[in-house]
Amino acid sequence: MTYIKKDISKALETITAPGEGVNLIESGAVKNIVTFDKEIIIDVTIGNPTLQAKKKIEVEIMKVLHQLIDQKADVKVNVTSDTKNEPFKPEKPKIPGIQNIIAIASGKGGVGKSTITANMAVSLQKMGFKVGILDADVYGPSIHIMFDVANAKPLSIEIDGQTKMNPIESYGIKILSLGFFTDANQAVIWRGAMASKALNQLIFDSYWGELDFLLIDLPPGTGDIHLSIVQAVPVTGAVIVSTPQNIALADAKKGIAMFQQENINVPVLGIIENMSYFTPEELPNNKYYIFGKNGAKNLAEDLNAAFLGEVPLVQSIRESGDFGHPVALQTNTPLEIAFAEITKNTLTQLVKRNTDLPPTEIVKITTMSGCSPK
Repeated sequence: MTYIKKDISKALETITAPGEGVNLIESGAVKNIVTFDKEIIIDVTIGNPTLQAKKKIEVEIMKVLHQLIDQKADVKVNVTSDTKNEPFKPEKPKIPGIQNIIAIASGKGGVGKSTITANMAVSLQKMGFKVGILDADVYGPSIHIMFDVANAKPLSIEIDGQTKMNPIESYGIKILSLGFFTDANQAVIWRGAMASKALNQLIFDSYWGELDFLLIDLPPGTGDIHLSIVQAVPVTGAVIVSTPQNIALADAKKGIAMFQQENINVPVLGIIENMSYFTPEELPNNKYYIFGKNGAKNLAEDLNAAFLGEVPLVQSIRESGDFGHPVALQTNTPLEIAFAEITKNTLTQLVKRNTDLPPTEIVKITTMSGCSPK
């Protein structure tokens, strides 16, 4: 008995290619199908170089062919990896069901970018929007901690015959983070290509459903992950977070310049200043500008960008993040009002951006050189 290759190809269409968001046939992962008597040989190339990924795809192929072709077939699967050191190029430029993708970025680490992301998401959700967060800080994820789901594990869900990851939901917000899949006590030591592949899987191998906003919490700097994101999906706009001091502002300029680079061209919706001032509890009318005054506001004016608002340096913000309960969940407090105002200002700039500018396209470059503000 000789098996029909067309039937085998149809069976392989039920398997999602790792990190591609499409099936093995569509993605081009299946390089060769050989049949002889009761033997079926499949040659597959995937992007993930790990033994775990190779073994998983091998088992899936054998299982499907035994179920749909012949349970007695002698199936042999040869899995190789294509690990070119370049950012991923997904087959699908858009994520179905997601209306707006907002990147939250900072040139410098430690400025509270994840805190801003978490509280903006909560503010949007309280306004009635459907919101998701993709924690793209692959080397130092923290969103899962800030939403008190550090020990959660995403489950699989079958959508249109394909197995997808189901994001974790907390406070009405859908969340995916590499923090769900890594040991909290171990460092993630990956080259850029591996990190990008992992991030690609979080984006395209997941079922986000219908979302008004997907907020992407980017890592600090301007590196592989940033380029991978703009190559993967059409980012509607970027929000830059900075603290007031000069060293943070200098790095914020680089973050803005990256998005404004001609071959990236992602609109910058505005700048948020975090840790703007400190007000002691015992002196509620006093403001101490520990890191400088109006730094981000002045930067926004210099670069003709919108200033979206400021967040004071308050102990409860840090405590709320540590305990997995963002302060924006509170009602009628100064901090809840501050984050709501920042979110409204961001929405105003987003409406203006969507009215005045065409939709963002995915970036088609593979490397990124130094850049300077326009």
